[in-house]
This record gives sequence, C-alpha cells and structure tokens, in this order.
Amino acid sequence: MNPTPGKINDSLSDSNSEDAPQQQKQKKKKSSTQLPQPGTTQGSCAFDSAMITLVPITDAAHVVHGPSGCAASIWGSDSSLSSGSMLYKIRFTSDIDENDIIFGGAKKLYKGILELARRYKPAAVFVYSTCITALIGDDIEGVCKNATEKTGIPTIPVHCPGFIGNQNLGNRVAGEALLEHVIGTAEPETSTPYNINLIGEHNIAGAIWNVLPLLEKLGITVLTKITGDAVYKEVCYAHRAQLNVVLSSKALINVAKGMEKKYGIPYIEESIYGIESINQCLRNIAAKLGNSDLQKRTEKLIVEETAAIDEKLALYITRLQGKRVILFTESFKSWLIIFAAKKLGMEVIAILTNKNTEEDKIRVKSLLGQDGIILKQNSHEEILQIINENQADMLIADKRHQDTSLTARIPFLDINTERNHAYAGYIGILEVARELYAAFYNPVWEQVYQPAPWEVGVEEAGNSLEEEI
Repeated sequence: MNPTPGKINDSLSDSNSEDAPQQQKQKKKKSSTQLPQPGTTQGSCAFDSAMITLVPITDAAHVVHGPSGCAASIWGSDSSLSSGSMLYKIRFTSDIDENDIIFGGAKKLYKGILELARRYKPAAVFVYSTCITALIGDDIEGVCKNATEKTGIPTIPVHCPGFIGNQNLGNRVAGEALLEHVIGTAEPETSTPYNINLIGEHNIAGAIWNVLPLLEKLGITVLTKITGDAVYKEVCYAHRAQLNVVLSSKALINVAKGMEKKYGIPYIEESIYGIESINQCLRNIAAKLGNSDLQKRTEKLIVEETAAIDEKLALYITRLQGKRVILFTESFKSWLIIFAAKKLGMEVIAILTNKNTEEDKIRVKSLLGQDGIILKQNSHEEILQIINENQADMLIADKRHQDTSLTARIPFLDINTERNHAYAGYIGILEVARELYAAFYNPVWEQVYQPAPWEVGVEEAGNSLEEEI
C-alpha cells in the first residue's frame, strides 16, 4: 500500500506552512513553460532526504526497493558517525530491472529481506520505496508485514518516492515512519529523573559527541538520539522522555509535534552551534525540566566552559581579528561561521543564502548588520567584484569556488555539508578557529601572492623601456 494522498498533503502543508506566503508569490512569477535545469534535483528529492534522515540508525539495515542507481546515488555522501555498529554503512537494494517493472518486484524484495536477515541479523530493516516501485504499485507494506512475521525482525516501510516532493517532505515522511512504526514499541530498562530526546541532529562528523558530555555532567540522560548515532531500540522507547529538544533544524519538527500530541512530551527548539547558542540551549533544557538545583549547576557549567574556551581562543583572536571574509556555504549552517567570526573579531561582509529558509535569512541579516551583503546568486564574476570592492581577506565556500579565490589571490577555506570536522558545542567553535587560522596562514598563499613569472618578465621589460626613453 502506498501512502494516501491525504497523508502526503498533510506532510507537505506542515513542511511548508511557514513559507507558504512566499511560495505563493513565487508561483505567480513562474512561467508555465519553465523547464527543469540539469542537476537541480540532485541530492534534494524526498527519497534522498528520507534515507539521510534514517540511515544514522546504526544497527538497522536500510534497503532501497528500486534500481541499483538509487542506492548508489547517495552512498558515501553522508558523514554521520557511529560509536557502535557499522551496519548502516552497507547499502542494500532489491535491484529492480525491466522484468520486475513488468511483473512486479515484491517477491524479489521479500526474498532479499529474508536473506539479509539471515546473513546480518540486523536490529531492524527499513525499506525505502522509489519512483519506479511506487509507480508499478508494489505493496511494500505487505512485504514488510510478512517479513516481520517470518524473521521476527521489525521491518518498516518508508514511502518516499522522489516524485512526491522535495527534501523537506522526505524528512517528514521519514519522521512519520518512526512515529507510526517505531516510537512507543518498547520500554527502557531503567529510568532517570531527567530524560530527554535529541531530535534533528545526524551526528555529522561526530557533532553530537561534543554535546553529550555536557549533558552528562549535569546529570541529564539522553534517552534517544533521532537519529544521529542512534540504535533502533533507543528510538523505540523515545516516548518515555520528559522533554524533546529539536536541534538546529526543523526537518523533524513533525516528530516532536507528533510525540507532544500522542504522549504529552513538550519540546523546545535549540541550536548547538555557537557559544551563545549552546549556552542558551543548556539553560532552556534545565528550565524546562523544572529543577532549581539543575539550573544552578547549569549556570556553573556554562561559566566554567566559557572561561576555558575563551582562554583557548585567545591566540587565534590575536591573529585573526580584523580580517574580512566572504561566506558562500549555501545549505550549511551559515550562522555558525558568523558566530565564530564575531567571536574571533573577524567581519563577514557578504553571504550567499541560496538554499537557506526565509527564517534563516532573517537571522543571518540580523547577525551581519546593516552593512552586510546578502546574495542569492553565486557567479564567479559577482564574487570577484565583491572581493575587490570590499578588500576581502578570505573566501569561505565549497570547493567549486576555489578557482575564484585563486583568481583573487586570497586564502580559501572549504567548508561544505560533507564536512569532516565537528563544529557543535564549545569544542566546535575552537575547531572552526583552528580551520580559519590554518587556512589563512597556509604557506601556499605566500607563493600565490607573488606575480607569475611571465608577469615579472613583462614588468622588467617595461622598466627597461622607460629607462631607454
């Protein structure tokens, strides 16, 4: 059975409710003859984002019911880390071919799940539908039900064909699968006075590991992480938490709202990127849990951690303050770099907001101030013009813009969504400072600043001609 149109429309309206007025304006401007551009859907369909959301459940097997190309499209692109099982790193697919499209691929999927269960014995199996299998009408819910009865391993259908919508809808479809099939199906072995769930962080480069020790010092137990470095059983008993903390993203806000409605668990929206943000996050968690002693210990911890990080940042501040940077990170959390730049005495003079939400753009504008430049396009010529007009000292972008920095002869720092460094918490801001320092003072730039050999020859020839005249 495929998801009903009503469910899809509900998820779609929920995901776009905040930006509805803006989208209505944009719809009026669009031409009926507008054609898709090459590469515009890469990495942004519902299927991709649903898998990226659920794959960090590390001890589960993730099966793509579709062509092998769908499984390969995002394989290795997610740098979510695990402290335990590595099963989530293996991609499984039913490898639908032409015959399966004609005769159906449900039997092939069922046999594949049985073999997978025999070989790997996963804690659970998530089965993802794709455009082709949704169009031919394969009953993945029936297959999952039969596989669960046969193997005893929970097998969960995720209805996420790419054509149903964009990545925001895919995130919410993944969240709905957890609410319907996983959360509330098991009970924790023990309980503590302060149980919380962390929702929306995928533990990219181990970011969540910078925050867990802080909560542990306060005596707060993270019952479940949805979904970074999570294990299936933890997600099952997420309904026993006292508070849900939605971190840095609204991608899984529907999970928090669903648990509030079904189990009465309140939620707060916080960020763990930037010193001010992590301070406020800890304060709000302590306040929401409602214990005065916990709040006092939280304030003490904040003072200690802030003092320690300020001491470590002192050296970097002396070397980086006053530097002017341009930021083109698109979907990456742009305000993190702005927070770090301000802490280090640097100035962000321009930023690209091509893939940020309207709420993100408002926040970025408030951080940049009146003189900040916000762009929606990232052409090579426009970036060079801004660099020259504003005397920028560094370009922070993904590797596509490295040639631009070389042309402008300024240092370049590659920061993108597939990052290899954890920027969360107090340690994260120190990591950003280290990368900025290493990029700016890289010895290679001494060579880049020098004129090219052919330019030296032209200059010397010009000087000789002037002397003769």
